Amino acid sequence: MKDVKNKPMWKRFLLLFLAVVVVTVNLVVAVYPELPSLIPVHWNADGEADRWGPRSMVLLYLAIMVGSGLLWLVLPKLSPKRFAVEEFEATWWYVGMVSVSCFAYLQCVHLWGAWRPGFNVDRAMLGGLGMFFLLAGNVTGKVRRNFWLGVRTPWTLANERVWYATHRFAAKTMVAGGVLALVTALAGWPTLLALVALAAGALAPVGFSLVYYKRLERAGTLEA
Repeated sequence: MKDVKNKPMWKRFLLLFLAVVVVTVNLVVAVYPELPSLIPVHWNADGEADRWGPRSMVLLYLAIMVGSGLLWLVLPKLSPKRFAVEEFEATWWYVGMVSVSCFAYLQCVHLWGAWRPGFNVDRAMLGGLGMFFLLAGNVTGKVRRNFWLGVRTPWTLANERVWYATHRFAAKTMVAGGVLALVTALAGWPTLLALVALAAGALAPVGFSLVYYKRLERAGTLEA
């Protein structure tokens, strides 16, 4: 029998995806009948529920997880040849595994918060998002030009050099934002700090790509 480490990355992704779906669905089935007819669907900066909805809303992250997992399997086959994900295949499937695991975590957190009022869902979710940024950002520098994953701005898609520099920069900002959000959630610091860290980690590379592209353009060193 082959060791799981020798399996192609897409098979490892598929195995994890199916396992996560089965476990999450079973948790939802076990808890769903005990949920009240109205459950919290949003929490404010103090961790208090401030918006409510029907208990079917607890299935939101499960639906997103299943949809994103299926898309992750299909999108590589839809890519134009010049932008195929095969050039960074291991990174593609790794980020896919991190993504479906993150949605499963968010589903469990929301489920627990609806089942056991008083649980600080807001901080638990911020911690999960921080971990996602940390794990995904760690490999962002390995992502090559494509239409599905990464910092896909007009300037990165137009130029390989800009794409490479932007994603090396994004790896740093995402990891930094993820670490700060995770520490904020664990330490009980103001939620706004975590939100700013995550937003900056995601948006700073967008501005960087424009500035770097224009710098190369002025210097006359842009390549096709």
